[in-house]
Amino acid sequence: MNLKLDDKLSLVSGSTAGIGYAIAAALAREGARVIVNGRSQASVDNAVSSIKSDTGGKVFGFAGDLSTGEAARQIAGQFPGVEILVNNLGIYEAKPFEDIPDEDWRRLFEVNVLSGVRLSRLFLSGMRSRNWGRIIFISSESGVQIPTEMIHYGMTKTAVLAVSRGLAEAVAGTGITVNSVLPGPTKSPGVIEFVNSRAEAEGKTFDNFEKEFFEKIRPTSLIKRFATPEEVASLVVYIASPLASATTGAALRVDGGVVKSAF
Repeated sequence: MNLKLDDKLSLVSGSTAGIGYAIAAALAREGARVIVNGRSQASVDNAVSSIKSDTGGKVFGFAGDLSTGEAARQIAGQFPGVEILVNNLGIYEAKPFEDIPDEDWRRLFEVNVLSGVRLSRLFLSGMRSRNWGRIIFISSESGVQIPTEMIHYGMTKTAVLAVSRGLAEAVAGTGITVNSVLPGPTKSPGVIEFVNSRAEAEGKTFDNFEKEFFEKIRPTSLIKRFATPEEVASLVVYIASPLASATTGAALRVDGGVVKSAF
């Protein structure tokens, strides 16, 4: 299928690894021009080189912390013509509710919510002038089924759903679409590191831990395994394409069926 993404200028925040990297690579593979972002120059350079080698695409880099207003303004000044914005930047941590201080609530909100708000605000006027654009927020099934082990993370992912729907309403009747994508448990580098450390501490293999995780922690999963970043990226890239012009204001799940709902 030709997704008609040739030469579309795309920015994926937090895209040097994991889901963000997979999205950036998939966009490049479809012919889009892609801006890869990470906090360090080394990680950005490595990701750009790897995606170029893999796809032969047009890939650019921007090193900077896009959870800050300064970096957001810098990237908007350097690449004002962004047509596809994927707000992927996010952090998480497991912590009992009683142990989460105010600063942790603020830190996760700043990174997971306000980074996408700022970037959307900065690029929206250009999309309006072209009467075409795609804004995609990477939320999570944790925004629907709040995990008790990281309530502050779940809160930010619920907030992302609200921002996404509200912005879609704000651009109604234009050629701009705004959607959110809800991955479930995904085999990103951070998850692999976390699982390996827990599995080692408990004297288990990764496969054993994964099996028990989906039996006890996420028993509603229908695929009974971690999704791959590439499986998430496939949905994101379609939503970013002109073929998805009638899909907007939606919360689209690629959660392996974890959310127990038919709607």
